[in-house]
Amino acid sequence: MNLRTRLRTTPAVWTAPIWLGIIGFYYFYALHFEDSYEEVITGPLWAPEQVELALSYFYVFAYAITLGLAVWEGGRLRRDGVWQLAPGRPRYGVAAHTLLPVVAAGWLILVLPVVMRLIETRLVPTPAALAPLAMAMGIVCAYAVLGCAIGHITPRVISAPLSAVAVFYVIVETVKYDDPVWPRHVSGQPDTSLGFGEEYGAATLFIPFLFVAALAAAVAVWWIRTAGGSRWVIRGAAAAAAVATMVACTDVASGWAIADGPVTSGQAAARCTGHAPRVCMAETGGAVDELDDVRGEIVRSVSRLRKAGANVQMPETVSDSLLNGRDRKTSSHTVWWLPLSRQAGERGGGMPFVRYAVLRTGVTFPCAFPASFDEAPSADYVVNRDAAMLWAATLIDADKPYLAWRKAEYGGAFQNPRQVLAKVRERADAARRLPADRQARWFHKEQAKACRLVSRKAGS
Repeated sequence: MNLRTRLRTTPAVWTAPIWLGIIGFYYFYALHFEDSYEEVITGPLWAPEQVELALSYFYVFAYAITLGLAVWEGGRLRRDGVWQLAPGRPRYGVAAHTLLPVVAAGWLILVLPVVMRLIETRLVPTPAALAPLAMAMGIVCAYAVLGCAIGHITPRVISAPLSAVAVFYVIVETVKYDDPVWPRHVSGQPDTSLGFGEEYGAATLFIPFLFVAALAAAVAVWWIRTAGGSRWVIRGAAAAAAVATMVACTDVASGWAIADGPVTSGQAAARCTGHAPRVCMAETGGAVDELDDVRGEIVRSVSRLRKAGANVQMPETVSDSLLNGRDRKTSSHTVWWLPLSRQAGERGGGMPFVRYAVLRTGVTFPCAFPASFDEAPSADYVVNRDAAMLWAATLIDADKPYLAWRKAEYGGAFQNPRQVLAKVRERADAARRLPADRQARWFHKEQAKACRLVSRKAGS
């Protein structure tokens, strides 16, 4: 059959308006429902994350449509008696020729959104970024083989739509599985989302492909033409190997937590400048052009705090929290992790919020405070602690973001948030009117008093 006839008769072509419409709707509406185009392109931009996001809506459609079309084509081969008409041609060659447009349709459902997203974000894909696309394209081939086999043994008018709907439903429902958890990870629709600087581990993508490919390979073995009992030996061995492989895949996937398949972090490129502190920002975080200004703000803020008598050490390294990964590393005296790209970018708060991040990380107390007001036995320490922090925030012009943060915190914790905030501001303003040398002593006394109050209540 020539190409023109093949394209005219294949359901992959005459159903194209349906699956192209799905691509258009889910890409231009669903994919941009939360983030507008302007918000997307301002960053942070990470190619593996963007590819994963683009594919997230289309895995299930690609698999379901491929299976349904393959069932239809398999049923047509049986109806037309193709195997009998061309006994000299290998069955695999006939099946491949028939399924090629079906596989192409499934691939287009996956490739088009990825290409559109990369064009939209102006990102150059890496092999790691395209790895989930390669996995899904391989699974599409496996579903085409399975569909062709189903079409050979069932009436295609019924089984084609039913099989497509069944696969769609099963894969969509896997996100609800908590026990067992393995269906989430072998469905071919990765349950683990990627963050900035992260890439899928090999197992995360290979396990779902192997799970479906093993079944498809066992089905394909049934088309082998051999004489005598060897046919059944080969088929039985293929079936046993497929079952063993699928069980092994489920066993591996069962060891993963929900939405926590293997990933590698810290893969994003960074640009650094300076020494002590050496400040590093993500290359595609959306604000790397502000790197020198960011470092200047950090140095000036720490220097002002130290000169005023606050117990702040100049760090050796300040790194962008975008580079941190999901296994968040905590800041230490010498290494800080700050949201530099997020704050210095177009959608961030600008340099006042960079200084605010320095305040939150650099100014420490000689004691530990509860992580939230709900965990605190008493709120007696709050005024003293926050007054000391507000005094430090005022020194580096970070008082506006600090007050906005505390105002929001007070509103959810206290019945009289305005009075608490007014008391904090009153104490900090009074301290600012003191001579410079007395301000530093006041700050340390205020810190000590806050620590005594929180320690006394915690021990009572």
